[in-house]
Amino acid sequence: MTIAEPSPAIDTLLATRLRNAQPALWTSPARQAQPAAALPALGRAISLDDTHAAAARLARFAGLLAQVFPELAATGGVVESPLLPAAALAPALGLAEGQGRLFIKADHNLPVAGSIKARGGMHEVLEFAEGLAQQHGLVLPGGDYRALATPQAREVLGRYQVAVGSTGNLGMSIGVVASALGFQATVHMSADAKEWKKDRLRQRGVLVVEHAGDYERAVAAGRAEAASNPLCHFVDDEQSFSLLLGYSAAALHLQKQLAEQGVAVDAEHPLIVYLPCGVGGAPAGITFGLRQVLGPHVHCFFAEPVQSPCFMVQMMAGPGEHPSVYDWGLTNRTEADGLAVPRASLLAAELMRPLLSGVFTVADDTLFAQLVRVLDALGERIEPSAAAGFSGPALLTGTTAGQAWLRSTGIDAVLHNATHLVWTTGGLLVPEAQYQGFVQRGRAVLAAQG
Repeated sequence: MTIAEPSPAIDTLLATRLRNAQPALWTSPARQAQPAAALPALGRAISLDDTHAAAARLARFAGLLAQVFPELAATGGVVESPLLPAAALAPALGLAEGQGRLFIKADHNLPVAGSIKARGGMHEVLEFAEGLAQQHGLVLPGGDYRALATPQAREVLGRYQVAVGSTGNLGMSIGVVASALGFQATVHMSADAKEWKKDRLRQRGVLVVEHAGDYERAVAAGRAEAASNPLCHFVDDEQSFSLLLGYSAAALHLQKQLAEQGVAVDAEHPLIVYLPCGVGGAPAGITFGLRQVLGPHVHCFFAEPVQSPCFMVQMMAGPGEHPSVYDWGLTNRTEADGLAVPRASLLAAELMRPLLSGVFTVADDTLFAQLVRVLDALGERIEPSAAAGFSGPALLTGTTAGQAWLRSTGIDAVLHNATHLVWTTGGLLVPEAQYQGFVQRGRAVLAAQG
């Protein structure tokens, strides 16, 4: 779909900003305050019961995870991140006093994979392992999943392969977890994947297959190769319910964390969540979970690079359309490697139609500037793609489009009671030299801004 002129349903100014790779905000006219309990997506309906099932699966495997990953021993195999109060950062983000509190959901510190992808990626590998364990009688019903760490079980799992196509962080998650459980692990990586991520996977015994093309081509190549191997399970980021539901389980833990910090979520105390978005599975899963668990007063916004706004263009497209950012004259080139995706997941997009509040785009220089602001205010180390959400609060409170949305929802009247939650996505495992390069670029951007 090549767009010469915006359709009547697309705001002309927004379309112009998109084509010119300028930061833009799109708000959804289709969001429902009270969506159905079970929502359809790609011919299947999912509900909160599916989220609880994913959380229960992760709990069943906790003992095994604590055994195979020493870094999880202290948490008993629970993979979770803290909820950080971030009032010290608010002024630097343009969030003024009286415009709500600021928190960070610190998935940049998730153990094992070092990113948000530890959630969905781990869940899908564990679901595949659980099916094989039942098929081969490796674990009795209600039994201890630590039995899968025995040599006999690992020999069985070692006959199978787990493969994935990735720009980086999902590949890290799938490769590390699959390899630790004894699977053969293969990660098909696109040209924009960082070398240090490839190196780290190879050190774990993961086969890394490099592709000259973008994310979409790496996924297609991996999917095709896996189809020829009956013992291979391909983790399909564009179509996987297992990944999406693994992400959704995060909402159950966040609900407890908000309560512990005295954060109410209701009509007088709205929760506005900002989530970096690549193909869409991770933020869609989290948004689904949050809307199911916390109700109508959660408002989720996805954040994308200006050259890779695949989810925004998908949400603005007509029925049956599946546009690419290339159709808009964009390059899909960004330093936010995890967000360098040309075409959105249709699974995620269909599920988000009644749930999502909006999507906004961010320039690469801004990602580096926000990375430095987070470091200086809080001492937290994030990677560029994880910085995408930090532009959200100022877009809502300081732009014409954002203020119009606040008025249309009535949130402007209770903004002083609102909670802004920025969800970070990666950074824990970034090598020191690369991280210092990020900081230098961010400080240069801030200096140029005066």
